[in-house]
Amino acid sequence: MRFEETYSGNVFIKSHPVFEESRVVLYGMPMDWTVSFRPGSRFGPTRIREVSPGLEEYSPYLDRELDDVKYFDAGDIPLPFGNAQRSLDMIEEFVDRILDAGKFPLGMGGEHLVSWPVMKAVYKKYPDLAIIHFDAHTDLREQYEGEPLSHSTPIRKIAEHIGPKNVYSFGIRSGMKEEFEWAKENGMHISKFEVLEPLKQILPQLAGRPVYVTIDIDVLDPAHAPGTGTVDAGGITSKELLASIHEIARSEVNVVGGDLVEVAPVWDPSEQTVNTASKLIREMILGWIK
Repeated sequence: MRFEETYSGNVFIKSHPVFEESRVVLYGMPMDWTVSFRPGSRFGPTRIREVSPGLEEYSPYLDRELDDVKYFDAGDIPLPFGNAQRSLDMIEEFVDRILDAGKFPLGMGGEHLVSWPVMKAVYKKYPDLAIIHFDAHTDLREQYEGEPLSHSTPIRKIAEHIGPKNVYSFGIRSGMKEEFEWAKENGMHISKFEVLEPLKQILPQLAGRPVYVTIDIDVLDPAHAPGTGTVDAGGITSKELLASIHEIARSEVNVVGGDLVEVAPVWDPSEQTVNTASKLIREMILGWIK
């Protein structure tokens, strides 16, 4: 895909038509090849774009509007169906190009495994990188039923790659006992059940550091986001997740990239999940790009 070409499909509301003039590149990673329960997240990026015209362009939370930040919607990466390793390689190459151009990568998934090559690419540019991870699940398995390429493994992969002490997970309420024990033994930070209050305590410790933020939509309670592959009761509200995005925006961390993953539209005929995701993307753009 050539960045200088205008994406011909549906684009996120107010997407800027010129790549070179944009500060942010929004892109989709339509992959759900390793999902262990309910597939369909490969359709998330397209539907998030399609519902985005229903958004207001102005954020009353941040007193900014989408015209204040130029961002380019590059469309979806054309991933080869069923080929997980080649898909991950293509995602990493794609994000390498975004970073080489000096742009801020903002991805939409897709299953959570797609975040692994993105975080790896960002780490190459920012060796002092820290990861902020919002999720219902630990994602710290080494493998799932013998398969190391799984949506259950991306946080373990990046933790081993950059050091567990540089990874901060919030909202976690599901995982194997061994995953929690591994995190504790290796100095990785996990905040169970809540996001906003523990995040407020951690952000000052990350002041000045480059931070990548990965958000699994299932950090939200299924009442707020039923359209995802592995729903898990007891999650946070959409209000708390928005407040957490804004808390990061007000902090002294240097957000250098982010993603929102695991939106599976087929499981939510009400479309509240994709509409929530679309609003979250708006707030990420307006909050994290100064």
